[in-house]
Amino acid sequence: MERPQVYSILFIHSALAKIVIVDRPGILYLVPTPIGNLSDMSARAIEVLSSVSLIACEDTRTSGVLLNHYGITTPRTSFHAHNEHGKSKRILDELRFGKDVALISDAGSPGISDPGYLLVRAALDAHLDVTALPGPSALVPALAASGLPSDRFAFEGFLPQKKGRQTRIKAIVEEDRTVILYESPHRLHKLLKQLAEFAGEDRQVVVAREISKKFEEFRRGTLTDLLAWCDSLERVRGECVVLLASARASERLNEAAKSTDLA
Repeated sequence: MERPQVYSILFIHSALAKIVIVDRPGILYLVPTPIGNLSDMSARAIEVLSSVSLIACEDTRTSGVLLNHYGITTPRTSFHAHNEHGKSKRILDELRFGKDVALISDAGSPGISDPGYLLVRAALDAHLDVTALPGPSALVPALAASGLPSDRFAFEGFLPQKKGRQTRIKAIVEEDRTVILYESPHRLHKLLKQLAEFAGEDRQVVVAREISKKFEEFRRGTLTDLLAWCDSLERVRGECVVLLASARASERLNEAAKSTDLA
């Protein structure tokens, strides 16, 4: 079905309005970017970023490295947690006047533990089209290579640092699915210690860090094992994905490990 023309009014001065006729409103594209390896950038992502009128970046300097690498010269504007409310209005105006806009984060998919939700919600409420491209994310490769049950899982992202943190952790350790968390390297030890406090030190866990990068690493074992590994490091480097097995899955994995040791 042919889309109707959209008539938009742009207020230039308080007493002057200009009527702009556009063939169609713009499309908001959510474009994933590599989480470490620039080669993970898709051909479609490059095409979209090269063709839109504006790219909203979580950090224009960080995104500039990627965009310059692929020779993408599209105008950029910052769009992050501290200006999301104000910038959303400007981006909606661009879309209403027929300009396509791409949203990217520093790494991974916009809106997944990164800014984007408020803009997507506002665009949909304004009856504007939103298209999300598939692409890089940390949680999927971490889960796939973890060795933990992947048929059912829960993604929690970053836990709150203070208010509500303990309540969330208590709920997480009772899950009967694999739970996926994001954590910064300097807070990893604290998270593992808190999980051990509520889940027990023999609960199985996997820590994946530097995914897709040169020093990618997966550490698997009990919370006791992973705390000892964390203590042995002078410094943990790279953003971390923490995957916690359910109590039932942990029992099976621990029994299997004992059988292997006795064989």
